Amino acid sequence: MGTPQFPDLGKHCTVEDCKKIDFLPFTCDRCNQVFCLEHRSYIKHQCPIANRRDVTVVICPLCAKGIRLNPDEDPNITWENHVNTDCDPSNYEKVTKKKKCPVPGCRDILTFSNTIKCRDCMVDHCLKHRFGPDHKCSGPKASFQFKSLLSRSRKEEPTKNGASTSSSPKWAKSFLNAASNVRASAEAGMSKLSSEISQAWQGIGQSSSSGNVNGQLEECPQCGAKFQSVISLVDHVQKFHEKSGNSSRRIR
Repeated sequence: MGTPQFPDLGKHCTVEDCKKIDFLPFTCDRCNQVFCLEHRSYIKHQCPIANRRDVTVVICPLCAKGIRLNPDEDPNITWENHVNTDCDPSNYEKVTKKKKCPVPGCRDILTFSNTIKCRDCMVDHCLKHRFGPDHKCSGPKASFQFKSLLSRSRKEEPTKNGASTSSSPKWAKSFLNAASNVRASAEAGMSKLSSEISQAWQGIGQSSSSGNVNGQLEECPQCGAKFQSVISLVDHVQKFHEKSGNSSRRIR
């Protein structure tokens, strides 16, 4: 076995029917015997103490704790030691009872992925009841003021006669007043623009036949631009001011 340079190279397999020389032998970590590649596993060489390092744990039916069984000890003795020392039946409900959503009637079990802690009452709820109004939050109500106003405005739908079923909230009235003011100012601006355009057309009608006789420049009443002739001024008003006026009317 081995070579003159390496006399200790290689060992025989411990299995009686094998005895093969293996130059890279395996040593079993349980029985400390040497085996070849084929018989290196516990099952192949039928290791007598293969289960010495196995970990076997049983769950106690009284306290729901795990009890590790010792291979060198009788399981009955291990069980008696557990019952007499650290068995606590009150722990059974804490371990086995699953936490549920505290909302009455909700049966959702709170897990890692569907649990939301309310920032106001600091209580865990499911995803369906994560908002304060859904679980009747007992914390500060400041974060729900806007939502309550929104729900009130949805309930106050107008009747067929145009009257509201209940008095509108203050913020809704303020919004309607601001909208009416904007609309009135837009209408006033459009009427002013129409009057100035009509005045310009009247001036054009009076001087269209004679043209720019005196050599004076024609000035746009809207933007103050000056033109050599009345025709140029008319083209300018039609291209810029009338189109802008029509677009603002459509937007309104």
